[in-house]
Amino acid sequence: MILLVCLQIYEILKYPNDNGIVIFVLGVLFILTVYHFLLYFQHRDTTYLFYSSYTFLILISHVDDVSSGFIFEWIKPIHYYINEFNINITWTYNLLYFIFAFTFIDLKAYSKKWHNLIFRSVYGIFIATVLFGVLYRITGDIQFIRKGDLIFIVSIFILSIVSYVLLFKIKANLKYYIIIGSLFLFVSSMTATVIFKLKLLPVENELRFTIFYIGILVENIFFSLGLGQKQKRIIQERNESQEKLIKQLKKNEKLREKIQKRLERDVKGLSKQAEADKLESIKIKFEKELAELKVESLRNQMNPHFIFNSLNSIKRYIIDNEKENAVYYLNKFSKLTRLILSSSTEQVISLKDELETITLYVNIENIRFNNDIEFLLEVDEAVNQEHIQIPPLILQPFIENAIWHGLSLRKTNKKLKLKIENEGDSHLKIDIIDNGIGRKRSAEIKSKKIHNQKAVGIKITEERLKNFSKNLNNDYSLLIGDLYDDDHTPLGTQITLKLPID
Repeated sequence: MILLVCLQIYEILKYPNDNGIVIFVLGVLFILTVYHFLLYFQHRDTTYLFYSSYTFLILISHVDDVSSGFIFEWIKPIHYYINEFNINITWTYNLLYFIFAFTFIDLKAYSKKWHNLIFRSVYGIFIATVLFGVLYRITGDIQFIRKGDLIFIVSIFILSIVSYVLLFKIKANLKYYIIIGSLFLFVSSMTATVIFKLKLLPVENELRFTIFYIGILVENIFFSLGLGQKQKRIIQERNESQEKLIKQLKKNEKLREKIQKRLERDVKGLSKQAEADKLESIKIKFEKELAELKVESLRNQMNPHFIFNSLNSIKRYIIDNEKENAVYYLNKFSKLTRLILSSSTEQVISLKDELETITLYVNIENIRFNNDIEFLLEVDEAVNQEHIQIPPLILQPFIENAIWHGLSLRKTNKKLKLKIENEGDSHLKIDIIDNGIGRKRSAEIKSKKIHNQKAVGIKITEERLKNFSKNLNNDYSLLIGDLYDDDHTPLGTQITLKLPID
């Protein structure tokens, strides 16, 4: 019974064209081509584009193997061109295999050097095959095709050895889908070649073609499974990022509630300490602490929005598979968070630390503007950044206003400049200049909004500046003015802050 079944299977396999095996394999290749081509437009991942191109060229290369049926009738008008360019198509899909494989496992992240070497080799071989094809069609000399095929086989053989050694060195589980799939195709190809070269079967027996088709089918099944596994990992990473974001937002909400209760407790405690002989000193102390608590509350009310927007932008890089950008900005974000938490416990920090925090803040905010904002920081050499002490995050509200009320409404050529210099021995002069739409136009736009929230950041900052200056010999000054050209057209806004130096 088993022998009879085996004989029946053998009879089916030795005539793949008559028994529909060719049509089945071509149908699978067509489905894989269309499916992964549509996935490319959904995810914008070039891996899908390379793979769909790879399966499509295999399909075109072997569609001429069909000797009857509707497909045979369809390809009759282009039968000549398929035969004429079949060798070029074969060369091309073999080269596309390397591009797909190393894009799939992200060779560039593992080693830029090997990535450049492999891809330059592929491009070089492709240019050589195109050149031989052109020479053959110009001269009609078939030797150009034969020589080109020989050079191609030798080059691909060397490139394959290097690639497989490299694949085994790379620490990535996804590589096994490429290795196993390619191994199946290699074994089936070699088996078919041996059967043909040694004439182990009669010419009319086409079992060798069936073996080759099975190799193609198994290889592409493994490649498709690998792409599915890769997409599953991307979705898992995205879900994990969202969970971390939700946890961070809940944590910030608890912190905001804690600070709010502290404010209420301090206000109640003030009425109990209102002794006549100490009222003035208590009042001054309370005002100073209240100002610091207000800014601390403002920070923690701002942080959930800022954190959410920042992590959302970083999440977009992860979804778009821009790992380098995601890691780059995630490092900046974590450093900014550490600096803010550290400075929140200090009354004053060095100018150097403040400028580092502001630079990180602008870089992260700039993600949402596709890095369109040109940020220029100029610090005079005479300014001692390490010794000069200023209130922490004192410049952030001004920078934030410049970005969101001035530059965000400008379409192109967005510029933000922070200039710092000494003004004599008594003050530090800080200029914040933007080329936004100006305060007048910003106020008009703001007045038309349905939800028009009153900004308190600058007001609280002025309270902090007053408290900072109380213990110093000189007072601060703050000027906010609009910039115009000769035709009185708004050119932006300039903020000049003069801080007393101890």
